[in-house]
Amino acid sequence: MFSRRTNWSLEPNSLSEVLERHRAAGKPLLDLTASNPTKCGFRYDADAILHALANSGSLAYEPEAQGLEAARRAIAAYYAERGHRVAIEDIILATSTSEAYSFIFRLLCDPGDEILVPAPSYPLFEFLADLEDVKLVRYSLIYDHGWQIDFETVDRVLTPRTRAVIVVHPNNPTGHFCSLQETVELNKICARRELAAVADEVFLDFSLNESAPRSFAASSEVLTFTLSGLSKISGLPQMKLAWLVVSGPAATKSQALARLEVIADTYLSMNAPVQHAALVLLEQRRAFQPQLMERVRWNLAELDDQLAAQKSCSRLPMQGGWYAVVRVPRTRSDEELAIELLTREGVYVHPGHFYDFPTEGYFVVSLITPREEFRRGIHALLKIFA
Repeated sequence: MFSRRTNWSLEPNSLSEVLERHRAAGKPLLDLTASNPTKCGFRYDADAILHALANSGSLAYEPEAQGLEAARRAIAAYYAERGHRVAIEDIILATSTSEAYSFIFRLLCDPGDEILVPAPSYPLFEFLADLEDVKLVRYSLIYDHGWQIDFETVDRVLTPRTRAVIVVHPNNPTGHFCSLQETVELNKICARRELAAVADEVFLDFSLNESAPRSFAASSEVLTFTLSGLSKISGLPQMKLAWLVVSGPAATKSQALARLEVIADTYLSMNAPVQHAALVLLEQRRAFQPQLMERVRWNLAELDDQLAAQKSCSRLPMQGGWYAVVRVPRTRSDEELAIELLTREGVYVHPGHFYDFPTEGYFVVSLITPREEFRRGIHALLKIFA
């Protein structure tokens, strides 16, 4: 009765089962996996947000395949502020980056074609690829005094069915930004093999360095799709506004945009209130981002202070994003250690294998967790290795 593309194992993993029992029993929980900024104690301008959603223009239906022009102008202004000129004609709105990925996969891939994705990275891609009958092939990020793309594995896994290479800039959870040298090398490979580059930049604004990292939206060497949205930029995942920017050689870009317009027009998934409110919702980033980065820096300093007082665990360097990777002793599997931590101390972390780390010995913790919860959670985490 059901398609093979949805033939996933729906059984919860062991850690999820333990977590469900822990919550059902009403036990205290220190959650170091927080990903929803609206639940982390940040302040929002509720009046401005709600007023923007009451725009009377939403009472009229104006179907625009690429999204309302006013919303796309707001996004173009966001890139202009970063020093990148993006034409509104090169922007296509979507309800989420997941939907934007599906547009790209439909544009580039026939069933069975391949998309390269980094490892480690977050597990979203697997489901999106299955739903589009696309095969994911992993290339490695290697750690050697910092993260970097292993271009030897990129070359090794390329096949005639490869259609695109995805980079996450900065990577989740490693916090690695693609360097200029890596971008140049990636573009060389894509140009040589006639591949597209897909850049997921949802965490782009959250750099720990003072200088703003360059967006792939400025790339013109190869066909490039740059994805972002309000979910992270303004901390508003519930508003369901994302976008993709198309750049690259003029002729190829023109063909891509024409086809994407048909794909988007087929669904017309964007709602009017959020599009009319786009400028105001994007402006919320000016108050939200400093709050979040203050939390990230405080929690990172707390983590480093506690790590300095012991010798069993360490933290891998990061350049941006909301997560930290903690290296822990490989006495057992990461999942077994995470279950012990939850059972003994009531602390929930993600084991490294959730993100395709190649070996055991890693936990991933969220740096947007409220301060006191984070402090207590890290203390309990390190205690099990004392």
